[in-house]
Amino acid sequence: MGHFMGLLLELGAAVEGKRKKVKKSLFYLLVLSFYFLVPVADSASGRVGVSFGKPVSAQAAYGSYVGVGATVGINENDFGEGRQAGGVIAVRYKLLQAPISLRAQALIGASPAVVSTISYDVPLNWQTDAYLGAGVAFGSGNRTPSPVGDKTSFALQPGIDYVIPNSNTVLFGNAIIAFDAYRDGGGTAVSVQGGVGLRF
Repeated sequence: MGHFMGLLLELGAAVEGKRKKVKKSLFYLLVLSFYFLVPVADSASGRVGVSFGKPVSAQAAYGSYVGVGATVGINENDFGEGRQAGGVIAVRYKLLQAPISLRAQALIGASPAVVSTISYDVPLNWQTDAYLGAGVAFGSGNRTPSPVGDKTSFALQPGIDYVIPNSNTVLFGNAIIAFDAYRDGGGTAVSVQGGVGLRF
């Protein structure tokens, strides 16, 4: 009888040891799961997803859009021409795998102009993107220059985009600085744009 009780105690100790090993293995598995499967909350949509081993960082929540708004030409050439107000059609196409966007704006003022830039985008938060673009301003105007001059010139475009939460609406604002933009005077043309866009 005593020998039988001893065998039962040894068997119980072995089972308890295996249970501890199983618990320890489950603990390590849980830790690894939290490391490789990090829950990520999408603040824009309220959905929860899974990110496999990647750090969480702010990403642009809106991407590409087309919009309309207003433009104001601030500078003038040597003849006092160029200061004006008009309309703007803006298009942004965001590259998915890089913080870069292709942008184009048609300015409709005293004379029309088209500005095409490539921008480097910096997400400030889930709704806001700041950027700096560089490209070409195609100004026109036989009598009165466009908001960005009356000749083809190099242009810089700083700006900001903001998406209204839980919607497809984007508010945009930017400035265009066109260098050597006037045939008469050769000065710098500056215009400011703002408007509302729709994501696509």
